[in-house]
Amino acid sequence: MLAVTYSVALIGVQAEVITIEVNSGERGELRYILVGLPDSAVKESQDRVLSALDNCGFQAPNTKTTINLAPGDLKKEGPAYDLPIALCLLAATQQIQ
Repeated sequence: MLAVTYSVALIGVQAEVITIEVNSGERGELRYILVGLPDSAVKESQDRVLSALDNCGFQAPNTKTTINLAPGDLKKEGPAYDLPIALCLLAATQQIQ
């Protein structure tokens, strides 16, 4: 199932809207794919988010899951995307509305 939420990236003093899309339930081996020009801190969000979901009593997706951070030409930096990714994961796996 596809879930979408929004965040922002700060570029100087301007904010750029970032669309976060999570598609869970895909066929294939269990893995998480993060696309959309993330830096290493954003790539590490997978570990932080899955640990936080587990500690809060939620289930991590047990299928192939793709996380897209759009627009793809804008570098995403820092841990600011952890919460929107977590919420999108929960919505995509129908654990929240």
